[in-house]
Amino acid sequence: MKKKIVILTGSPRKSGNTAMLAEALTKALEAGQNEVVRFDTAFMNIGGCRACGGCYSRGKPCVFDGDDFNRIASEIESADGLVLVTPVFWYSFPSHIKAAIDRFYAFWGGKHLFTGKKCALVACCADKPIETFDGMVYSYRQSIAPLQGENAGEVLLPGLGAAGAVQSTDGLKKMRLLAQRFE
Repeated sequence: MKKKIVILTGSPRKSGNTAMLAEALTKALEAGQNEVVRFDTAFMNIGGCRACGGCYSRGKPCVFDGDDFNRIASEIESADGLVLVTPVFWYSFPSHIKAAIDRFYAFWGGKHLFTGKKCALVACCADKPIETFDGMVYSYRQSIAPLQGENAGEVLLPGLGAAGAVQSTDGLKKMRLLAQRFE
């Protein structure tokens, strides 16, 4: 059965390892006849949450409609799955994608939960210790839990400092395996 999967990327590098992972995941999902909607948050205008509590009070996720978040939110609402594909920046999410994640509060505040929606995290970093991902993984899990999203998995790829380094790992193969979890 065809599903709609939203991919949010967090890297400002258009040809970096994160972009290669997102492209490989997109191809794998589309090969399974799924619809993929991708947002490269580093090239979008997404402001932080203002904690006003007005979520969905005016018929849209966020009452502040001056940026790209409501467009992203609309696609997430109608999706069957969500994947965050991002590098680690200073032991956490880059600010581009973090702004979008912070705005997920609108789903919780407006009672538009992720019930039945599969979620996944794909992350890479230059550092070699797997512990480099600890803060990001914790934040990811804590972000989807109150929204009742189902964790379809986390693919963590350390040691990818050089551009294109992912090509000499099993990272692209792991994208094909991850795509299967959304079927």
